[in-house]
Amino acid sequence: MKNDCLFCAIAAGEIPSNKIYEDDQCLAFYDIAPQAPVHFLVIPKAHIASVAAIDGGNSGVVSHLFEVIAATAKKLGLESYRVVSNIGEQAGQSVLHLHFHVLSGRDMTWPPG
Repeated sequence: MKNDCLFCAIAAGEIPSNKIYEDDQCLAFYDIAPQAPVHFLVIPKAHIASVAAIDGGNSGVVSHLFEVIAATAKKLGLESYRVVSNIGEQAGQSVLHLHFHVLSGRDMTWPPG
């Protein structure tokens, strides 16, 4: 856990969240500023800064995150959804902790930016 990380504090239960799913490796919770009718985040409990920091030592948890995304989407009855991860400030990453946004419930445009 990184002391100044918002998502580490949420994962540790120090900051409340509207949880959808939790296990020993990850947490899924609804975004506090939703950009779609359904908008939740899936984060690892271990601090990983972003997709750019994924390596052989932590890639197993990332695979697990995608399993959780698929199972949670199914649980919520989502047939179509978008998964997004921003890497770096210019791409819009505001919390430097790996997280995947899952958005659904409206038509998604392309290109997204």
